[in-house]
Amino acid sequence: MLQIKDLVKVYPSGTRAIDGVSLDIQRGEFVVLIGLSGSGKSSLLRCINRLVEPTSGRIVFDGAAVTGANGPQLRRIRRRIGMIFQQFNLVRRTSVLSNTLAGRLGYRTTWRTIAARPSPEDVIAAFENLGRVGIADKAYARADALSGGQQQRVGIARALMQHPDLMLADEPVASLDPATSHSVMKYLEEINKKDGITVICSLHFLSLARRYGTRVIALKDGKVAFDGRPAAIDERRFKEIYGEDAVEVEIGPERSTPQPMSATDAALLAMAEDTGHGPTPDIKS
Repeated sequence: MLQIKDLVKVYPSGTRAIDGVSLDIQRGEFVVLIGLSGSGKSSLLRCINRLVEPTSGRIVFDGAAVTGANGPQLRRIRRRIGMIFQQFNLVRRTSVLSNTLAGRLGYRTTWRTIAARPSPEDVIAAFENLGRVGIADKAYARADALSGGQQQRVGIARALMQHPDLMLADEPVASLDPATSHSVMKYLEEINKKDGITVICSLHFLSLARRYGTRVIALKDGKVAFDGRPAAIDERRFKEIYGEDAVEVEIGPERSTPQPMSATDAALLAMAEDTGHGPTPDIKS
């Protein structure tokens, strides 16, 4: 599904963030990137959808060359690649529903984008995705009124609006407490298993990588230091990746996640919480 060949990224400062990385990601995998801060995890993820321009190398996504793609071509590729960010990247002063609908911008016409008029189908899909991650009741709330975990769930709902084939998650739980981290990771796991969406997720904690990943890729100084099954990372390999003085930190117990709800129930719940705000879908039971 995704081929990366001899990828190099050198920043203007001279920092060589990615140093000759070659990877082949199969459809349906849940790949976890691990490594110290500065090892190249974020740079690699952002090169995949060209939020960061590679210095050299080749990236091919489902047969389409990402490196070298022009504006319209890159736009079509990016439609199929969702992204979840460590700092959520929400428009904090607008509603949760509006932030979720932003996931459809890559599909909308110029006129509809300028007019800021989402289609009824998009509004229904937004309620469905918010219901899926358990925050339908927050649809009309401002994004900055939500907790960190709730904001990250908005980020997941927004990415799902793209109907992606590949989901990139850049340190999605780094700003969250341990219990909330499991909640967010479970949603990514569900996306991977139920929807068949390939996930590439960078994490700091090896315990989360073991729990959720089907494959772990460790980066060290911009190079691949390990590529294999999570269970294969023993204490020796852990110290090779993180250093001799590193101590593994375990993330706490999991919590149950809210059950997903239909678009109808999601819309009704949101309206009950905050009537008279935002677009309301015409949903027939």
